[in-house]
Amino acid sequence: MKGLVRRVISAAIFLIVMLGGLYGGRYSFIALFALITALCLWEFYRMVLGHTRTREIVRIALGIMLGLTPFVLATLLQFHYIHFNEEFVIASALLFSPFIFLGFIYELVVGSRHAFQNMAWLVLGMVYIGAPFALLDFIAFKEQQFFANTVFGLLLLTWANDTGAYVVGSTLGRRPLAPHISPGKTIEGTVGGVVVTMAVGGLLGLLFDELPPLDWVVLGAIVGVFGTIGDLVESMLKRSVGVKDSGAIMPGHGGMLDRFDGFIFLLPYAAVYLLWVRG
Repeated sequence: MKGLVRRVISAAIFLIVMLGGLYGGRYSFIALFALITALCLWEFYRMVLGHTRTREIVRIALGIMLGLTPFVLATLLQFHYIHFNEEFVIASALLFSPFIFLGFIYELVVGSRHAFQNMAWLVLGMVYIGAPFALLDFIAFKEQQFFANTVFGLLLLTWANDTGAYVVGSTLGRRPLAPHISPGKTIEGTVGGVVVTMAVGGLLGLLFDELPPLDWVVLGAIVGVFGTIGDLVESMLKRSVGVKDSGAIMPGHGGMLDRFDGFIFLLPYAAVYLLWVRG
């Protein structure tokens, strides 16, 4: 009973924070997702690098700063602090190069036997987590427009996919989808999750007028397919490092990366589709 209460309270706090950040304006949106990106990076680097020694904490700090650079760069572009010309090249060099440089210098100083492996993890965190979250800026902003409902809709579709897959899988699931990675996932549950997500997308098209209903249905399909793959990818990561949850920031729900694993993976495909339909 106590565990259930804890789960409900943490979920309620999470929802309040998300809604406040999403609908509090452009700057609260940026602050919210910069924080989420940093927390996801923190959990990722803790899993792959460890966190019990000072030298690992330093690597994690460098990784978080490197991983946030795509988000910072995208924000500068979307808020027109820089433009897509030589300013972009200069800003990119100034943002990315110092952390790569410092990372290599640090590995030299500590005499690491796995310097390039450690640096590879730092760059992977930026590609796997930092770059997808940076694309949120291109989904949420266009000139002076702020599409908060679109981002909230993508989050709702992600949660609908998880719920639909769980309900259908637990009642009708027979054939495992990827038993060596996630034994609980079934083909029936995955298909059911996609169908449920597309149906929810149709409903969102009636509630949110930022996109036509058909586009919401297409986004539902994108979320159902790529969100599921993202969930499996994180399960593969956790299995490879021998952990159950990416963290414990949300009691009863695991870590922040557990909550956004599918969302991270679908963002590039959703961004491409939305940039195409918006013109």
